[in-house]
Amino acid sequence: MRMNRAYIDAPLAVATRAPLPDGAAAHLLRVLRLGVGDACVLFNGDGHDYDARIVAADKRGGEVEVIGVRAVASESPLRILLVQGIARGEKMDWILQKATELGVVGFVPVSSERSEVRLDGERAARRLAHWRSVVVAACEQSGRAAVPGVTPPQPLAAALAQLPHDGLRLTLDPEAEGNIAALPEPGERPIVIAIGPEGGWSPRDRSVLADAGFSGVRLGPRILRTETAGMAAIVALQARFGDL
Repeated sequence: MRMNRAYIDAPLAVATRAPLPDGAAAHLLRVLRLGVGDACVLFNGDGHDYDARIVAADKRGGEVEVIGVRAVASESPLRILLVQGIARGEKMDWILQKATELGVVGFVPVSSERSEVRLDGERAARRLAHWRSVVVAACEQSGRAAVPGVTPPQPLAAALAQLPHDGLRLTLDPEAEGNIAALPEPGERPIVIAIGPEGGWSPRDRSVLADAGFSGVRLGPRILRTETAGMAAIVALQARFGDL
């Protein structure tokens, strides 16, 4: 695990200098206590790691010089998109963190009939910014150089209308006839997994999902919590088709 790795939301190129944004400066300079001359690794989501060294550091922030670049081969061969019923507090953070570590390419947070969390306006914007910071931190820790996207929270039907048209669309159902072992090879097509909130999908939600082309798959006879269900499905898909 490379702990001297930080995300910068800016273009990076060899032989150029860049100021450290507040989050990266706090991590590298104050948490890790790096100073002028120390090495670090930066990434901006373009699939590369940038070797750098700190050339300025003080209480106001820092500056780095980029000295090398290399492609990072840490992405999953599966393009898994997680449609996640919004969960409360730390549960949602945990879902975002672990799914990022497992290789998902994006998150679509949704509200539904049984959602216990309702977000709108300024509260939704603050929560979205927090979720994106959780995903970035998970990329820093796991060595990923591509940052999964997180869409603004939306009602289920509106979110489904904006999904990619090709690929597999799955939702977990302990009563379904098929399981992940019986799924066709996805190839380069995306796999969209829809996971309900703490209260699960309502009958109306399931109808909306079915109308949008989602098929139920079984992961055993037990009912899984929302923070367990998505991880179990991702791991099963990675073991079947991916890089686990």
